[in-house]
This record gives sequence, C-alpha cells and structure tokens, in this order.
Amino acid sequence: MFVYTFDRTLDGLLTAVFDAFALHQQPEMLMGKGGQLPLFCEEVHEVETDEEKARRVWTGLEKKLSKEILRMITVSYLSELPELDTPLFHYICKVFSNSSNTSSKRNDSPLERRRLNYSDPDVLAVTDIAHKVMHEQLRMKQFIRFQKAKDGTYLAVVSPDHNVLPLITNHFQDRFGDQPWLIYDARRRYGYYYDQQELLRVTFQDEMALPFDFETGKLSDELLSENDLLFQELWRTYFKAICIHERMNPKKQLSDMPRRYWKYMTEKQ
Repeated sequence: MFVYTFDRTLDGLLTAVFDAFALHQQPEMLMGKGGQLPLFCEEVHEVETDEEKARRVWTGLEKKLSKEILRMITVSYLSELPELDTPLFHYICKVFSNSSNTSSKRNDSPLERRRLNYSDPDVLAVTDIAHKVMHEQLRMKQFIRFQKAKDGTYLAVVSPDHNVLPLITNHFQDRFGDQPWLIYDARRRYGYYYDQQELLRVTFQDEMALPFDFETGKLSDELLSENDLLFQELWRTYFKAICIHERMNPKKQLSDMPRRYWKYMTEKQ
C-alpha cells in the first residue's frame, strides 16, 4: 500500500493532490502525520504543505466545479473527521483525472454528473459527512443560548462535534446585528466576536482568566448582567410550565434535542 501523510489542513490536502499528479502517483490512502500506518504499508510520501500548490489546485477546482460542489468540499472539511481524508483526496483527484477529455463547462464535469451517484464510495463518503456538518450547524442555530454581561456583550459558549462556527456567524450577525456578541467554541479554543460593525475571530492566551466556566459556559456572577439572572429563571420557569407531563416522550426529546447540547442550555440547568 502506498500512503501519503499530511498535516490535516485543507491546504495540506490540496498540496497532496498537486503532488500526486506532479509525481504521477496514485496513493491508496491519505492520513494525518503521526498516525498509525496500515499494516501492509510499503511506501510513504510525506506531504509538505505549500500554499502556492494549494492555490493552484483550488483555482483548478473553481474552473471545473459549481459553487455548490465547492461549498460541499469546504463544508465536509469542517467535520475534522480523519475518515474524510482519503475519500476527499480521491474525490478531488477524480475531478482532474476524469475531465481531461471532456468539456470544460462546469455542468459537464464528470463529478457534476456523478454527484448524486452514491454507488461511488468517495462521493457517498464526502456527501454524507457534509450533510452531518450541515445538520450540526442547524442544531447550533437552534440550541445556542446567550448570556448578557454587564457591559452589554452577549456571550454563548458551545462545544459542537464539528467545526461549524464559520457556518453560523452570518446567521447571528443578521439576527443580532444591533448588539455586540461573542460565540466561543470551548472544544477548539476560539470564537467570533461581533462589535456591531465587524466580525472578528478571537482566541485567548490565558484561558484560566476567562470569565466563564468551560464546563457550564456560565459567566461569573460579578460579570453577569443583573437582569440576565432573572431572564434565565423566567425561561426555566416557562420551559417547565409548557411541559405536559402526561405527554412526555423522553426518546423523542433526545432525538430533537440531543443530550450533548444540554450542558450549555439554560432550560436544562
């Protein structure tokens, strides 16, 4: 088995595609550096991420694929799942290897024609993972709960399975454009801050000094707005009041609101 290893960045994956064609190689597997190599691995090529090579590959994809397919590629990558690496690598390679003798029009691309052909295992894997990411970003829009700090900033702490923050910020920017807010991903240690004019990606050097609890996402009492404690209690009271005990269906509730989201949801605390 011939294996490529890379740094698990999108630029690294695109560089791997460039190397495969430049070196006239067809690796069976792409995997992150430092991972356990397959038992029957005969040769390994270590991909060194090159931004220029990655840019050239992406430019080629833009010429051959629709915006819909390009978005599916980037969305699937946000899954951060290692099982995506090889299918996505093969998926992109097929765009170039199968299009040499066909029309350059995007709608005539082999991948465009085959994008719903789930008998192709690479197409199936990439699209399934992209769908999982899109489902996760929808859940984030539904289950994010904000707390208001004394300075007027609204804070929400999340810990999604996939890296979906880049997919949901526009939603909250449109919906809460008249107020400053910060959505922070506790799992990936970064967030987005909106100051009512500009959206900024933020990280914190001293996480021990952060004003919220990583386990619960709750702001410290001295920073929480006086009214917010009241609003939180009112929300919990309302949530309990509308519950009809005779119609409780825990299985359905878990399906609609998975337990992994509960720790940051006001009504579940």
